[in-house]
Amino acid sequence: MGSADGPTADEPDGGSRKTRDTAVSERRFRFLVAGYAVSSYGTFLNMVALNLFVYETTGRALAMGLFMAVRLASGFVAGLVVGGLLARFSAKSIMLWANVGQGAVMLVLILAPESLVTGALMAVSVVIGACGTLFMVALRSSIPEMVGEDRRAWANSLSITGRSMAMVAGFASAGVVVSLVGYTAAFLLDMATFVICAVTVALLPIAGGKGAGSEAGAAGASGASGAGKGEKEAKSGPRWRPVAFLALAAAPGLGLMVALRGVDAFGSSSHNAALPIYSTSLDASNPAVFVSAFWCVWALGNIGAQQVIQRYTQRTGKTVGALGFGYGTVVMSAAFIAAFAGFPLAVTAVIALIAGAADGLTEVAYTSHLQTLPATLRGHAFGLSATFENLGFGVGMILVAAALDRFSPLAVVGWSHGAAIVVAVVFLLRVAALRRAEPAGPMGPAGGAGRAGLRKEEAVEGRPDRGDRDGAEVSRG
Repeated sequence: MGSADGPTADEPDGGSRKTRDTAVSERRFRFLVAGYAVSSYGTFLNMVALNLFVYETTGRALAMGLFMAVRLASGFVAGLVVGGLLARFSAKSIMLWANVGQGAVMLVLILAPESLVTGALMAVSVVIGACGTLFMVALRSSIPEMVGEDRRAWANSLSITGRSMAMVAGFASAGVVVSLVGYTAAFLLDMATFVICAVTVALLPIAGGKGAGSEAGAAGASGASGAGKGEKEAKSGPRWRPVAFLALAAAPGLGLMVALRGVDAFGSSSHNAALPIYSTSLDASNPAVFVSAFWCVWALGNIGAQQVIQRYTQRTGKTVGALGFGYGTVVMSAAFIAAFAGFPLAVTAVIALIAGAADGLTEVAYTSHLQTLPATLRGHAFGLSATFENLGFGVGMILVAAALDRFSPLAVVGWSHGAAIVVAVVFLLRVAALRRAEPAGPMGPAGGAGRAGLRKEEAVEGRPDRGDRDGAEVSRG
């Protein structure tokens, strides 16, 4: 049977054309992910190199904390405004200038005279924090336009795999690069990674942002009245902040999901701060060994999970749903707590592998879920999510740093990730209750094509076999 917006008499040609278009879009996305992985390598490289440089330049640990605080605050603010930017500019332009900005500020740091190095470092902190958030939100919110709704889980998994591999390479090579070639060469390498990503973005046709909003408006005649309303709100200028919260208010369950993401970021701050201390207690002469090995094994688990998810979506046509996000958060948090329990190194390696796999599962599930929102609300939702994550991580770093002076790493990580487990259980109970309350018919009180928070394809076609039901169910108030 032909669909209303596809060929009928000429279905075979239409099917082959669609296959070719899909192959082209996926090939382009792979190139984009390659550029993103290169710039991510630069991001993780400078996380180590810049912190070392700040400490060497100022001689004060407080300066490193201030540098990180400014970076997180910049990401916090960028998360609030990026939804409005995506309503006015294309995702391609935002991703391009985000990389240009990061490359340019690294050049400023390289050329800065000694008397202006401190100011240049603060500029780097602001720009890197803000531009990193802008790029991430623009990329994630535009994935459905780039590869299609039914391939978003595959695309999310691929981008997370690229970033995980870049994280391992960045963390593993940072010390070697700095010790062998010095800070200036490390910053030049960092700048080059952002230039490469900017060139990749410039050469590829990338949909999303303002372009996606226009397409959504053109498609509004087919019944997506909620998206049309969202577009009108998104383009209303000064009302960018209400639109950000409208993206969550349109789907109350989604608000709880974003809150859980923020609490999870709070928990993540605990194991990031506690790992060096715990590693020192294991081997005071060489504490970096355990930290590096832990993150390498974690990344292997993350990458392995992405491979499983990609094959699962290809084989079944389903995406990882909201339940996967909830259960994954519980497993991940429990694994991070267990990592500090003093188990033998072989057991701890298995725990790190599980933590990485669960982390990969939660990220794919969470990102895919937010992408079920209409295009005009999606950027605001991702921006607000980034704000919650930066807030949770920033507040966590402050509280955790104070707590680690008095309590053991196990205790601090336990109550931090324990909070994430509690909120995740509440979320899972919420999803279960909504499933039980779901009416049998599509036109029941919770059904219908006019529900805000449902994407157009779900409202019109009703395709639970594609794994979209979890997104719809969590959206029911």
